[in-house]
Amino acid sequence: MLLGPVSFLKLGKFENRSIDEPHFLPLLEKLLPVYGEILRRLEGLGADWVQFDEPVLTRDLENFHLEGLKTTYGYLASEAPNLNILLASYFGELRENLNPVIELPVKAFHIDAVRAPREVDAWLKKLPEDKLLSVGIVDGRNIWKNDFARSLKILKKAYRKLGEERLLIAPSCSLLHVPISLKAEDDLDDELKQWLAFAEEKVNEVVTLARALEGRVPSAAIESNTRAVRERHLSPRIHNPDVKRRAASIAPGDYKRSTSFANRLKKQRKRFPLPSWPTTTIGSFPQTIEVRRTRARFRRGELSAEEYNLFIEENIRDIIKLQERLDLDLLVHGEFERNDMVEYFGQQLEGFAFTRNGWVQSYGSRYVKPPIIFGDVSRPDPMTVNWTQYAQSLTNKPVKGMLTGPVTILQWSFVRDDQPRSDTARQIALAIRDEVRDLEAAGISFIQIDEPALREGLPLRRTDWVEYLRWAVEAFRLASCVVRDDTQIHTHMCYSQFNDIIEAIAELDADVISIEASRSKMNLLQSFSAFSYPNDIGPGVWDIHSPRVPDVGEIKALLRKAAEVLPAERIWVNPDCGLKTRALEEVIPSLQNMVAAARSLRVEGARVQRFKVQKFVPNRTKDQGLDQRLPTFDR
Repeated sequence: MLLGPVSFLKLGKFENRSIDEPHFLPLLEKLLPVYGEILRRLEGLGADWVQFDEPVLTRDLENFHLEGLKTTYGYLASEAPNLNILLASYFGELRENLNPVIELPVKAFHIDAVRAPREVDAWLKKLPEDKLLSVGIVDGRNIWKNDFARSLKILKKAYRKLGEERLLIAPSCSLLHVPISLKAEDDLDDELKQWLAFAEEKVNEVVTLARALEGRVPSAAIESNTRAVRERHLSPRIHNPDVKRRAASIAPGDYKRSTSFANRLKKQRKRFPLPSWPTTTIGSFPQTIEVRRTRARFRRGELSAEEYNLFIEENIRDIIKLQERLDLDLLVHGEFERNDMVEYFGQQLEGFAFTRNGWVQSYGSRYVKPPIIFGDVSRPDPMTVNWTQYAQSLTNKPVKGMLTGPVTILQWSFVRDDQPRSDTARQIALAIRDEVRDLEAAGISFIQIDEPALREGLPLRRTDWVEYLRWAVEAFRLASCVVRDDTQIHTHMCYSQFNDIIEAIAELDADVISIEASRSKMNLLQSFSAFSYPNDIGPGVWDIHSPRVPDVGEIKALLRKAAEVLPAERIWVNPDCGLKTRALEEVIPSLQNMVAAARSLRVEGARVQRFKVQKFVPNRTKDQGLDQRLPTFDR
């Protein structure tokens, strides 16, 4: 199995930007001999089949991509004529790319029949008689049990057309997206467990479906599967009439703040007159070994709830004192009680379930245990109010309430597939809305709702973006547009490209957005400038993915660069992201330098204001026949 050359280049970058037409084919020409060498080695080792994954086939492609595709597989077929090549696409429909793909000189094609069931008929109609078709009928991206009755309808049609020699049955994509096995999940109750299928179970489903086509599976097994699927869809555990009624009663006004940002900003600054270049952090502070160890002890029952809460209070007190010593302007409580920014909230919401060993790869060597959204979502009790209110009681400076947004909770969970994702997002938004309202009632006047996964949820095709962005923006606004004008809503988005969704980000109408910007040297701000983004922005000035400590001059240079494209009075000063993964030995000097940079810029701004001159005309003298004016110093 290899990543296909076209996807390798299409998903790669050339000097921090996408590989465009003038560079694509020349780079492909250099790359193909490397692939050819790999194929020859595999062939020499006795391989019969090689699978090339080309996931970009389900995205919008330009003519030069399609030209590169034709060149690639013509070359590879000639380099290893004795190898069978299987070309795999997944995650969506090929649409206009289907015809050029089906003409490629490969032995077999794999399609995602879970996310593109409508294209199966087109493949069966157009597939050349000497080609094989791998039908990905078991969902490799989600954890729900396969509906055998529905799958067999598709497979039987393919079987009649292709026969057993030309039909392959497979998962829709790689199984790395799902946990390994249900066997060790003793914490899940039997009813919920019978609705699920992890990687091992999915492989068994593939085998069962293949045998069923040959008539080698007892009808009782198919009936048992049908019964489990039906019972899940009818179970009262997944349906909450109150939640559905509330979602149905959402009014247009629930998506809007009462006044414009300009009016809100006046009230917010009057209530909390923060200095220019206000400083804050994104939310979390280092989760030390002691914090993680204590949480594990509490989870194992070795600490009482009272002992654990006293430990969290101690850490909050220490981090509030630290932030006051550093002289940050807007403080946070540190999030020591939180294991994960999604799991923490899911554990307190109805409609969620959690595994003990359901780890999946997130990125690099980082693994996460996504929650399972199996039913209607609601918030029975406040989730963050007590800890945030406690932190606020320790200081006269304002403390931010910290929440994860509805789209990010949705994206980073295994989501129920019996209703549209937009409906589930709306339910989560209502739950977060309740928390926002309670935070404000508890005296918290700055509330941050993080949405780092907003862009991640974009459909693969641009033609599908409008609908997704509509309901994603609505979900955020539903969660946030419940506060008074003088309560300030923040949001945070890291590792995102904003130029092509900047209008949607503006539609969120958050009072302040903080973004990851240090690694791009503030280049990400160009899209905010070109669009004339109307609200406040906190461009990150410290790359928290690196252990290095930025100095004052470096941070000032970044902020000055930001001020070249944004009004200085609208710029906040903050790190790129949360500080959870860093050590205090790095965090303290970095924040000291960040605060020092902001102070220095305030002094410079005050000095400029002090010497700012309107117009001055000196007295005429015998030798002066022209007006002379002192230069006017701008901000």
